[in-house]
Amino acid sequence: MNNINRIQFEKPDIADLQSRYTVVDMHFHSNHSDGIGSIKKIARQARTLNIGVALTDHNAIKGAVEINRYKDLLTIPGIELTSSEGTHLLVYFYDIKSLKRFYKNDVLPFFGNDVMSSIQLHMEEIVRRARNYKTVIIFPHPYCAAYTGICNYNFSPEQTRRLFNMVDGVEVINSENVKKWNLQSAVLGFNLNKAITGGSDGHSIYQMGRVVTYADCKKTRKAFLDAVKKKNAKVIGKEIHLLRKMKSNGLKLRSNIRNYPDLLEKNLKYSYTVLNLKSKHLKDNFKREFNDRIKKGLKSQAS
Repeated sequence: MNNINRIQFEKPDIADLQSRYTVVDMHFHSNHSDGIGSIKKIARQARTLNIGVALTDHNAIKGAVEINRYKDLLTIPGIELTSSEGTHLLVYFYDIKSLKRFYKNDVLPFFGNDVMSSIQLHMEEIVRRARNYKTVIIFPHPYCAAYTGICNYNFSPEQTRRLFNMVDGVEVINSENVKKWNLQSAVLGFNLNKAITGGSDGHSIYQMGRVVTYADCKKTRKAFLDAVKKKNAKVIGKEIHLLRKMKSNGLKLRSNIRNYPDLLEKNLKYSYTVLNLKSKHLKDNFKREFNDRIKKGLKSQAS
C-alpha cells in the first residue's frame, strides 16, 4: 500500500468508518493493569461504538482472556510487555490459547515485583520468544517520554536498527502521547515502510476510539491482523485534551505506587546513561574542533 493517507491526524468519524471498514482500537488497558475500566464496561463501550478492541494490559492477560468470551465482539488478544530496559512492546495473537501459552512459558518465569514492573528479559529476547508464535509485534509510542518508547538512549543505533528488522511495525498515533512525539512516530512509520497501528492507549472508557486502526477486510481477527501485517491497514486519530491527559496520568501514577522502587532505579539509570552520552558527545565535539584548529594553524604556518 502507498504510504500516502495511511496516517491521518484528525478525529475519527467512527460511524462512517465502521460502516465501510473493520475498525479496531489497538491499544487499551483495563483494571487488570493500570486502567480503571472493568472488562464489562469496556465490552459495552466497544459494542456501543461498534468497533473492535485489543486488550493490551501491562504484563497481564486476564483482561484479554475475559473479553475473548464476548463472542459478539471483535477482540484481539494482546499484551503490552515491559522489557528489562523499561521499554514497551505490543504483541498481538491470532488466538487466545497462544497468548496463554506465551504468558505461561515466556512471561511468568521472568515476572517482576508487580504487574507494572519490568520483566527480567531484554527486548531482543522478548521479541525472539514472541516470534515462536503466530503474532503481530509492534513497538508502541516509539517516541515518547524517557525510555518507554524504543527510540531511546538505552539502545545503540545498531541495536535499534536490528530490533526494527525483527518486529512487524510501529504504533504511529497514540492518544496519550503528545503531538510532537506522535508526529515523529508517524515519520518513523513512513520511513520504515513496515506495518503501522494506532490506538487510544486508553485507561478509561471515554478514550476508546480516540485513535483507531482500520482496514478493508472481513470483520474477523485473522483477516484484520493479516491486513495489519501486510501493510493494508490505516490509522486515524488525535491526542486527548491536556486536562484529560493529566487526569489519565494521575490514574497511572496511582497504579504505579507499588512499582516505585523499580521506576526510581530505571529513571536514575536512564539519567546516568543520557548524561554519559551527552558528555561523550561534548568531548568528541571539543576534540574535533581542537584538531581542526591545529590543522588550520599548521596550514597557515606552512603558507
